[in-house]
Amino acid sequence: MDEPAVHRVFWMEAGVPRSAGFGGEALGDALAFAEALRQRRRAGDPVSFVTIASEDPGHVGEAGVADPSPDYHWTKRRAPARGRGR
Repeated sequence: MDEPAVHRVFWMEAGVPRSAGFGGEALGDALAFAEALRQRRRAGDPVSFVTIASEDPGHVGEAGVADPSPDYHWTKRRAPARGRGR
């Protein structure tokens, strides 16, 4: 079985969304691929919105935010800073 794509490069090419996946050990390859796309854009090719996203397959839980559990009690531990910017 192939290794899952942990790193993914996203870009638009001539208005068409595209992506390429890279394994967990291939971050350098993903970065080089993104830089090659950016070089093509600088050369005048219709490439835009080049970005990289990574996902940890061992992550436990969903990314983002959620409501805290009912037994969670947040306490501010430091007094607010005084006199900043004055």
